[in-house]
Amino acid sequence: MIPPLRPLLDEFEALERQLADPAVAADPDRARRAGRRYAELRPQVALATALEHQEARAKDARAALDDPELGDMAREELAEAEARIAALADELRDALLPRDPDDDKDVILEVRAAAGGDEASLFAAELLQAYLRYAATEGLRTEMLDSHPTEVGGLSKASVEITGTGAYARFKFESGVHRVQRVPTTEAQGRIHTSTVTVAVMPAAEEIDVVLDPADLRIDVYRSSGPGGQSVNTTDSAVRVTFRAGTPEELVATCQDGKSQTKNKEKALAVLRARLLERERARAQSEARATRLVQIGGGDRSEKVRTYNVPQSRVTDHRIGFTTHDLAGVMTGGFHEVHGALAAAERARRAADAVVTASGEDPGGAGTTGHKTRGGHRGAA
Repeated sequence: MIPPLRPLLDEFEALERQLADPAVAADPDRARRAGRRYAELRPQVALATALEHQEARAKDARAALDDPELGDMAREELAEAEARIAALADELRDALLPRDPDDDKDVILEVRAAAGGDEASLFAAELLQAYLRYAATEGLRTEMLDSHPTEVGGLSKASVEITGTGAYARFKFESGVHRVQRVPTTEAQGRIHTSTVTVAVMPAAEEIDVVLDPADLRIDVYRSSGPGGQSVNTTDSAVRVTFRAGTPEELVATCQDGKSQTKNKEKALAVLRARLLERERARAQSEARATRLVQIGGGDRSEKVRTYNVPQSRVTDHRIGFTTHDLAGVMTGGFHEVHGALAAAERARRAADAVVTASGEDPGGAGTTGHKTRGGHRGAA
């Protein structure tokens, strides 16, 4: 069942007026919020408008069914309109399901080599390159924030900022542990080794989302380093920001890939805000899981999400049991098929949640709290 469409269309028209209002344009935060909501509603409104058009077309066709001259044509017109109405109604039901409020946000993506030594670092570098290619095919912009190459040409860890509409929606399913099974080039007996890489995908936090107290921060500058720790810059352009150093809540964010110390500091603070917001999200999800066991792609970093088996050219996503044998395509940025399957599973879950909510029960959703985070602590309930 589709809810009444007029409130949706009225809100969209009101947002159009707001975005044309000079007073809104002069308020960046208000303009950004209105712009995001407008972009979110636009595809829904397009579907609703098309559905209204087809319903009007069907109504006109029904009125002409008994006309001796137009009856046959009217029946054909009615059949076509009803088929389009059914298809559009299905699309609109999906579009109206509750969305992840972070889907349109920019992303901080971090890749770290885990178990497997050199082989893990090599796969970390390969996986990062796959993500950069995927972002490019989706029209998203990327900027390296921090990278730590290894002597074998891999990466011990790296972070990248991904910006553009829908960045988080496209990358959120990547959080977790990625496992690769293959024969290392140094393996003389042809034995398959298993290595792991951890990926963290965090929605970028705006200053209004996370309020940082300067008293909680320690900022250090140093020279950026390459493989083996050698200095690759002659100036202290790299920046390390430590939040609440020496406490259980300590977090560290670094940025060394830019040449400007000022820009590196801004980027390091952006990474810190994202980590604080992600910590709050993880806390909320942990609480929700106590009452709800079904979770598709929740982004738990300890969760083994995917296996890349090179001898079999197989990629398996363990969250939904999806398998493709196009490993080469995936590693050149072709995540579309696996992400499509994950997105379909998420839509099914949200549809089930919507039914439960409509029945008056609490689905125990694990979304964000909606509170601003001050120094990484959730606002009082």
